[in-house]
Amino acid sequence: MNTPPTRQPALYIPHGAGPCFFMDWNPPDAWDATAAYLRSIAGSLPQRPDAIVLVTAHWLAPQFTAGSAARPGMLFDYYGFPQHTYQLNYPAAGAPALAEQVSELIRAAGLPAALDGERGYDHGVFIPLLLAFPDADIPVLQLSLRQDLDAAAHLAMGRALEPLREQNVLIIGSGMSFHNMRAYGDPRATPISQQFDAWLSETVALPEPERTARLAQWDSDSGPSGRQSHPPRAEEHLLPLMVVAGAAGTDRGQRDFSDEVLGTTISAFRFG
Repeated sequence: MNTPPTRQPALYIPHGAGPCFFMDWNPPDAWDATAAYLRSIAGSLPQRPDAIVLVTAHWLAPQFTAGSAARPGMLFDYYGFPQHTYQLNYPAAGAPALAEQVSELIRAAGLPAALDGERGYDHGVFIPLLLAFPDADIPVLQLSLRQDLDAAAHLAMGRALEPLREQNVLIIGSGMSFHNMRAYGDPRATPISQQFDAWLSETVALPEPERTARLAQWDSDSGPSGRQSHPPRAEEHLLPLMVVAGAAGTDRGQRDFSDEVLGTTISAFRFG
């Protein structure tokens, strides 16, 4: 008797600040709750994924691009942190065949797509995965954003990826639901982040047509808190949520985790 395939969820997760989970921070417990959430992900899944497609906020390309290296290296794209954080290693295999499939799905949706066989795992990939899947025994496909930062295009790309969830592929968007670098630690940012978080939580729970319409116009529909949380031309940490919401299909979303870090609310969202 064949076991029916299990549909994996689609997740939008906070990846923290640089290598924050692997160094001293002030206050020392600032990232503890986020780290605990990331460590809980594997146990929350219906079964062990056969592969992970991770959309990272730290890769912007002219067109959607899938990492196709069989053994991606490490890309330490953070600066000024303790030396030991440049020795971190995440030796998960790549997924070249899946990269080909993903690029074909994206092109079939009418969107240009490319492959990159050289790029290593950036910290939007290896930092959260070191906590979520520390054994590094699941192949990982790193997927770029598009550098024009067009929300509707990222929702459309996500819709193209939805069939992967039926193939036991876990789709993760790695970013931060609040990412105004100048506002962290500023008490004036606390209510702004709370307002935007409430809007996101309400929006992801809507039926798919309404959710898509609101997310496509997030910078106007969310009021001033949206742009104060993600300044103009700096929304790359929010757009992985658009991809995940697109991949959700008709599954409604919910806030899966929330915490206040550096005076701002950050959250994770789950579909399915």
